[in-house]
Amino acid sequence: MTRPAILATLLISVLFACGPDRVQYTNALKQEMADSKIKRITDVDLVETIDGMGGKVSAVIGKELAAELQKTTNPAERVNLCQLKNLPRTKAIAERYALDIRLLGAADVQNKAFSEKERGILDAYLYNAKQKLAPISNIQKISDTLFVYNVALPADSPICEACFGKQEVPFAVWRLAFSKREVIRRMNSTKKRKQ
Repeated sequence: MTRPAILATLLISVLFACGPDRVQYTNALKQEMADSKIKRITDVDLVETIDGMGGKVSAVIGKELAAELQKTTNPAERVNLCQLKNLPRTKAIAERYALDIRLLGAADVQNKAFSEKERGILDAYLYNAKQKLAPISNIQKISDTLFVYNVALPADSPICEACFGKQEVPFAVWRLAFSKREVIRRMNSTKKRKQ
């Protein structure tokens, strides 16, 4: 092979090596490297971050659900809305923050799909609702990688009756399940913006 042919072959090889696929992998690799750096984050830091995020998210999704419920009287549509289907903003938030968002009622106190700890918290919320105590948020560490933020809706919330019918005690609770990894990722991006 001649020298120009060898140079042309090398140039083409270099150009193909730096294709658009490599750029995509570079951003993913940067994120993975940032995630794997050793950081000192306490449970207090995690709980504060989850409390802030949970409060904001529950307010936004509650407002969206209430607004959509007011737009329809169709029972089938209301069931879908109460199951958090057809709520674009809620779906976007769930995807962006890697959240499992659910609206729970009194029947979920006995739901075996939730851990005993979570059912105990729901039972406490139901007791508070019966006693007409003001709802407060709660954060539980379910496992090493999962935190659950709960907050009961006020008794006068239209969501309680629309989603769970006439109840002796109006009761509905937001359940937001946060992945520890995603929370730490959000904490890091917040720190970078502040600097």
